Amino acid sequence: MKSLFRSPFVIAIVGYIIWGWMSLIAWTTRWRIEGDEGPRRELAGAKTGLILACWHEGILIMPSGWLRSIRQWPERHKRVAMMSSLSPDGQAMVSAVRHLDLDSILGSSANKKKANKDKGGLRAIADASRRLKEGGMVCMTVDGPRGPRRIASAGAISICQRAGAAIVPYGLALKPAPRLNSWDRFILPPPFGRGAIVFGPPIPCPREADPEDLRLALQAGLEAATRRAEELAGVTA
Repeated sequence: MKSLFRSPFVIAIVGYIIWGWMSLIAWTTRWRIEGDEGPRRELAGAKTGLILACWHEGILIMPSGWLRSIRQWPERHKRVAMMSSLSPDGQAMVSAVRHLDLDSILGSSANKKKANKDKGGLRAIADASRRLKEGGMVCMTVDGPRGPRRIASAGAISICQRAGAAIVPYGLALKPAPRLNSWDRFILPPPFGRGAIVFGPPIPCPREADPEDLRLALQAGLEAATRRAEELAGVTA
């Protein structure tokens, strides 16, 4: 079974299905979008790009912000990329986002239990930093790929400090939103729902700043953006 799901043909088919589903969600959901003036102002005034940071549970919703808002921003002059892992499911996501006219950055943090296995993390950091320095945008989950759920890691902060770029909390919510019984309570979004996309205020990440202070600011910003998105979408705890 493992070899089957590593097959390029199967990965392409799964990627096509994921693309179709993400597009269906983007275009059939009644979206409310808030806060996009912040990142747009940042893009217009800075020489570097931005990281959009969201929770792992909303991967299938992430491209809705691209399709319904970001790709129309006149301040955006470079391509947008999504961070994906080297795993088979990550490869399927690469295939999916290609149909959305998005680039992919391959790599993830190392697994402590498999310290000798290359996850491409260093290459991903270098690629993301280069894109940010050139004025591009990178979208990534900051509590994946293994959690803990809704706890921001320091990886995105490290990339932003390396590039001298800012990070934007990217809150997503959908109603109804069935979830898997997984570590991240992964959302399986149905079409024709009600959703919200909230861009929190950009957080500058200068090299001289304390990384932990920046991580805590990202944590607070993403929690606030997610709460606001849930409020706009009518999601109750």
